[in-house]
Amino acid sequence: MAEWLLSASWQRRAKAMTAAAGSAGRAAVPLLLCALLAPGGAYVLDDSDGLGREFDGIGAVSGGGATSRLLVNYPEPYRSQILDYLFKPNFGASLHILKVEIGGDGQTTDGTEPSHMHYALDENYFRGYEWWLMKEAKKRNPNITLIGLPWSFPGWLGKGFDWPYVNLQLTAYYVVTWIVGAKRYHDLDIDYIGIWNERSYNANYIKILRKMLNYQGLQRVKIIASDNLWESISASMLLDAELFKVVDVIGAHYPGTHSAKDAKLTGKKLWSSEDFSTLNSDMGAGCWGRILNQNYINGYMTSTIAWNLVASYYEQLPYGRCGLMTAQEPWSGHYVVESPVWVSAHTTQFTQPGWYYLKTVGHLEKGGSYVALTDGLGNLTIIIETMSHKHSKCIRPFLPYFNVSQQFATFVLKGSFSEIPELQVWYTKLGKTSERFLFKQLDSLWLLDSDGSFTLSLHEDELFTLTTLTTGRKGSYPLPPKSQPFPSTYKDDFNVDYPFFSEAPNFADQTGVFEYFTNIEDPGEHHFTLRQVLNQRPITWAADASNTISIIGDYNWTNLTIKCDVYIETPDTGGVFIAGRVNKGGILIRSARGIFFWIFANGSYRVTGDLAGWIIYALGRVEVTAKKWYTLTLTIKGHFASGMLNDKSLWTDIPVNFPKNGWAAIGTHSFEFAQFDNFLVEATR
Repeated sequence: MAEWLLSASWQRRAKAMTAAAGSAGRAAVPLLLCALLAPGGAYVLDDSDGLGREFDGIGAVSGGGATSRLLVNYPEPYRSQILDYLFKPNFGASLHILKVEIGGDGQTTDGTEPSHMHYALDENYFRGYEWWLMKEAKKRNPNITLIGLPWSFPGWLGKGFDWPYVNLQLTAYYVVTWIVGAKRYHDLDIDYIGIWNERSYNANYIKILRKMLNYQGLQRVKIIASDNLWESISASMLLDAELFKVVDVIGAHYPGTHSAKDAKLTGKKLWSSEDFSTLNSDMGAGCWGRILNQNYINGYMTSTIAWNLVASYYEQLPYGRCGLMTAQEPWSGHYVVESPVWVSAHTTQFTQPGWYYLKTVGHLEKGGSYVALTDGLGNLTIIIETMSHKHSKCIRPFLPYFNVSQQFATFVLKGSFSEIPELQVWYTKLGKTSERFLFKQLDSLWLLDSDGSFTLSLHEDELFTLTTLTTGRKGSYPLPPKSQPFPSTYKDDFNVDYPFFSEAPNFADQTGVFEYFTNIEDPGEHHFTLRQVLNQRPITWAADASNTISIIGDYNWTNLTIKCDVYIETPDTGGVFIAGRVNKGGILIRSARGIFFWIFANGSYRVTGDLAGWIIYALGRVEVTAKKWYTLTLTIKGHFASGMLNDKSLWTDIPVNFPKNGWAAIGTHSFEFAQFDNFLVEATR
C-alpha cells in the first residue's frame, strides 16, 4: 500500500509538472529534477521560532476624490458584476478593506464629494454614494474592514480660515457624527478613522477625537495617523505618551516599501494606507504585485491599500484609469476587469485579516520576493513574485534599479508545516499577450514524499500562490457590452421625486456640489431641478476654483450645442454659466479653458475662454435679474461660437481657436445657490 502511494504521488507530481508546463509554460517541478538542471536558492518556511506580525488585509480607496462617481449610474446586471469582482470573497479582487472619503464638499483629485453637513445645522446621511458602496461591500463580505478619512471639510468648520483645526472639538464632533450616522442610518460599523489626508495633523485634535469617540461609546473605532509621511507622526508619538496611546495604526502613503526607524520603534501596526495610484496596465499590476509582498518584507507593513478602488470617473481627469479595474461607461455598461484585480487575488483569496506572516520571509537570490502567512490552524499560503524593474514601476516614489533573472527556488517547509501533503498552485504571468496568464490554477503540488520540499522554476514578471486552501476561484461573467462613446444627444430634466442618489447621473462636480432639489416655490415646470448648494468655500485639499462647476459628456466633443434653463438665486452679485470644450478638471480645474457663456443678476453677460474669467471674448448688458428662469443656449462649431438667451440671439460668431475639444459644463460665478433645469446637449466629435 505504501509502495502504491509513493508511486501515485510521483505520477501525480509528474502529471502536475507536465500539465503546468503545457498550459502556463512554468511549473512546480520535482526537487530532484531541478537539482540536476541548475543551482538555485533555498528558502526555509518555518514557524518553530514563532510568527511575524499580524496581517491586517489588502484594500482600496473610494474617494480622494469622486473616483467612484460613474459607478452608481451603471445599469444592472453590470453594476452588481463590477461590485462582485471587487468585493465578493473567492471571486475576484476579494478585498479585505474598503476605505472611503468622508465627503467634505471640496475638490480632492477627480471631483468633489458632498459632506453630510454642508452647514452647521445641516445633517443628511444620504448624500453621495459612499454609504451605498460600503453597504454593497458589506453585503458581499460581512467581514470587510471599513475606514473613513477626510480630505476636505465644509467651510463652516474653519470659521473663515482654510484650516480644520480652528475649533478642535467642533471638527471632532463633525467626524464623529459621520461615524454615528453610518451606524444609525445604514447599520455600518466604521472600524478605523483617519485625521486629514496628506495634510497636517494636530496632536491635540487626535486626543480630543479619541475622547469624543469614547464618550459616544465608540471605543472599538481605532485611529490611523497621519496618512502622510512616517517621520513626523512617529517622532511625536515617541515623545508624547498620550498621543502614543490613542494612535492605533501609523499609516503612510507611497512609502516605497520602506518604513522609518521611528515608526518601527513605536511597535505599532504599520500600514501603507495609500499606495499604487498607477495606470491599471500590466505595468500597474507589476507594481501592485511587487509592493504587496515587499511592503511587509522591507517595511513590516501589514496592510496595503490601493488608490483607487475602481476607475469610475472620466478618463481625461487626473490619474485616469488608476483603479484596480475600470468602469467609466455607465451609458454603455462596458467595464474592464484589469490585471491588478487578479494580482490582488493572489493574496486576498488565500489570506484573511487575523492571519500572521511567518518570520521566514524575504527576497529571492536572483530578484523577486516571497512571503508566507498562516491562520495558526494548519493553513499556509505562500506568495512569490518576480516583478522586473522595467515592468513594476509605480507612479511614485522613484524605484531604484534592481535585477530579476531566471532562477530555481527551493522552498523547505518546516515546523508545523512539514507534514502538509498538498499545495494548490495559482499562477500569473504578465507581459506579452502570447505568454500572458492571469490567475490561472495549475495542478496541485504533492509533497508527501519530498520531505516538505519543492522547487519552482521562476522567470521574470510572474506570481505564484501556493496554498493549503482549496477555495480559490477565478470568477467570471459573460463579457459586458462593447465600449461606446457618451451619447451625442443627452438630456436631463431632473424630474426625480425621490432620488436614490443625491447627484444627477453623469454630472461630475469639480468645484461645488450639485444636488437634486425640490423647488417648493414652483409647482410647475421647474418643481424638480439641479441645485448648486454651497454658499461658502470649503476647507480645501486641492486648488478648488473660485467658481463652481460640474462637467459632463465626451472629452472629444468638438462641435456642440448646449441648452439649459438657469435660475440665479443671489441678487445683484449672482451669476451662472453653461460651457463647452472644457479641457481640464480635477486638481487642475482652476486653469480650465473652454467657451463659457455667463449671465449675471446685475444685468450683464460675458463670454470667456476660461473658467477664471481672464480671457474675455465678449461682454454686454442684458435684461437679467435674480429669482427668474432663463434659457441659455451655447453653440460651438469649428472656430466660432454663438449664444442665445431665451431662444433669441445674443452674440454670434465669436472666434474660438482653443481648445479644440472638451466636456460640457454648468456652474456658478461664486459659491452661491443657483438652479439648473432641462439640460440638453447635442454634439459631434
